Amino acid sequence: MRDVDDHWRADPQELGLDPEKLEALLTRVRREVDAGLLPAAQVAVARYGKLAVFESFGEAQSESLFVVFSATKAITAAAAWLLIQDGRLDETERVADIIPEFAANGKRDIRVEQLLTHTAGFPAAPFRALEWFDLGRRLERFATWRTDWQPGSRFVYHPTSSMWVVAEIIERRSGLSYQQFIREQIAQRLGLPDLYVGLPQSQDHRVLPCVHTGEPATAADFEALRLPAPRVTEVTEESISSFNDPEVRSVGVPGGGGIMGAAELALFYQGLLHGGLPYGGGRETEIWQDLTLARARHVRTGEFLDPDTNQPANRGLGLIIAGDEFRNARGFGKTNSPEAFGHNGAGGQLAWADPATGLSLAYCTNGHDRNVIRRGRRGTAISSLAAVCVAD
Repeated sequence: MRDVDDHWRADPQELGLDPEKLEALLTRVRREVDAGLLPAAQVAVARYGKLAVFESFGEAQSESLFVVFSATKAITAAAAWLLIQDGRLDETERVADIIPEFAANGKRDIRVEQLLTHTAGFPAAPFRALEWFDLGRRLERFATWRTDWQPGSRFVYHPTSSMWVVAEIIERRSGLSYQQFIREQIAQRLGLPDLYVGLPQSQDHRVLPCVHTGEPATAADFEALRLPAPRVTEVTEESISSFNDPEVRSVGVPGGGGIMGAAELALFYQGLLHGGLPYGGGRETEIWQDLTLARARHVRTGEFLDPDTNQPANRGLGLIIAGDEFRNARGFGKTNSPEAFGHNGAGGQLAWADPATGLSLAYCTNGHDRNVIRRGRRGTAISSLAAVCVAD
């Protein structure tokens, strides 16, 4: 058992959780692993800054780590919030005033906020992970990017592009590499040494490799549910498999390369609920001020619709807010409150916190189910069961 499990665990009933409801959650998490569809899964539920549940299934063990893909975005965003909180960054600043090379090709007026809300206008701008280590090359990339529409005029999810720019901003305003800034200001201050954005080679053996499972849903499957077929994006089987490369893992792709276990991810969200963790590794328990967290959770995308779901995007500053009765279309459970916030990741990773109950959930798997309908139903079911684990 790794230290984070022993140090942070508490009895579920002492945290006000119902053992029978937790068992129903674990049974659902176990289902696809037992059926042979997923090679491994790991789940954690936390409350009051402590883990009520941390369980591993299949090939996973307690010390196993997972690539959490776009769940990383909330961590990178939370690093930027610290710079805003300290007055070293303003969300209304023009990106080009921070990174002059970015201004080319009509990008001069893009604001920091737009990078974090997927309204910046360059969702498919290309960037190879290993290019990050070459400063000249990454700045050339930024300069060649073009916008697909007027920034701030619509929402389209940027899988990785905008977060590369956020990482560059973190470096310029902090004076540290963004990997080091996240390490020092988030992972270490929360007391979570196994939360990595930029994996050391010494820890590579603990990461479960990403594998693709199942068969894709058919056009008829989508038609039967009156759903549009998913758009083709940069999130392909090839791109997901690239995270099996230790060099790519070492980069810490800011929009999708975080590596950790479910325990770290659930406790990170406890930190976002409480401004820090009471038993963290820093001298101060408060990392994010209440005002900082409130501003981050404020919905900035207005009435913009997500073209993938045709529902309001409900984006905060690097977070997704559950919102209305269609919250399951945003990656939450049907039983989450409207105030729940989080950010899931490719392949079915789940990560959220719910202020109404004080719960946070993290679910990780290295099995990337090709059937996105089944994957979506699994995520909704797991989140729905987790959200009601508080005892009556």
